[in-house]
Amino acid sequence: MSNRPEDTSLPGALARVPAGVPTPLSDVLARPLTDLRLSVIDNCNLRCGYCMPRDMFGDDYPFLSPEVLLSVDEIERLVTLFAGLGVTTVRLTGGEPLLRPDLPEVIARIATIPGIRDIGLSTNGFHLATQATQLRWAGLRRVTVSLDSLDDATRRRITGGNIAVERILESIDAAVEAGFDPVKINVVVQRGVNDGEILDMVSRFRRPVFHLRFIEYMDVGNSNGWTRAQIVPSAEIRELLNRHYDLEPVDPARRGEVARRYRHADGQGEIGLISSVTEPFCTDCTRARISADGNLYTCLFSARGTDLRGLLRTGASDAEIVETITSAWTNRDDRYSEVRGEIEDFEKIEMFRMGG
Repeated sequence: MSNRPEDTSLPGALARVPAGVPTPLSDVLARPLTDLRLSVIDNCNLRCGYCMPRDMFGDDYPFLSPEVLLSVDEIERLVTLFAGLGVTTVRLTGGEPLLRPDLPEVIARIATIPGIRDIGLSTNGFHLATQATQLRWAGLRRVTVSLDSLDDATRRRITGGNIAVERILESIDAAVEAGFDPVKINVVVQRGVNDGEILDMVSRFRRPVFHLRFIEYMDVGNSNGWTRAQIVPSAEIRELLNRHYDLEPVDPARRGEVARRYRHADGQGEIGLISSVTEPFCTDCTRARISADGNLYTCLFSARGTDLRGLLRTGASDAEIVETITSAWTNRDDRYSEVRGEIEDFEKIEMFRMGG
């Protein structure tokens, strides 16, 4: 028997968009600000090599203390200000966001903000089975689970942790049972590591409730030892899939979608390809990012951010904070993925600090 909560019981603010929705800010390249990625914690219980390799970030690594993290009140205030500037979608990230004890309250607060129509969350899935229903009731609408391999040994190699694949699969099933539809599964594909599992992944998640996304291995942060030889281009994955499945292209639902989407012709789910290295999509990027310590970043590959926490904690007015956000976005000209070949020794913020 299903325990899924009905949508009509969820916080009503998510279904309400007030009259006079603000026009989003535009940057130098005429890209609107409509999406906010908000990191709620920098800590993580895994040590994935492409994000937080264990030899650099051991178990005793000094993550941010609770008093340094943005509080629930500070998060609510910032999201409210961003909503006033045209943001409609918020995705909660980390680190691993499910390690934050007050996460349900964070979600419930955001769910009451007029103009915010969609709240998503990215997780490694370890704690999702025990929290999925509570998060759904709090107002979370979408969940994305990272799962790079269905083989325990390969997953240990990738994540640096001894967490069985079965536990993550149970969490994914719990998310479905809680009413999340679709549930997105993210797979970072690395040459010679998990590229032999692409078809297995499709077979495992070939159901209408799942959106499976294959992501090109990216040079996020400064610690993952990235080289182009590790990339499996999306074009190669698309060619493989077309040999085995009847796929139909899906039109983007809105500007700023990063995945090229395809659906199984028989209705059994969807596949997305995220090609930030071989087919960059910088010219359509609509995302701002706030780190767990309250810095605003205008690109996943940013070298520096704008301190919003300092403004919050030194008595700045809403108008002063909005002016700072507006200046950061309207002067934005980031397009790292399009010009990475022209840049040498570019220092970037580590992804676990900024949020993915």
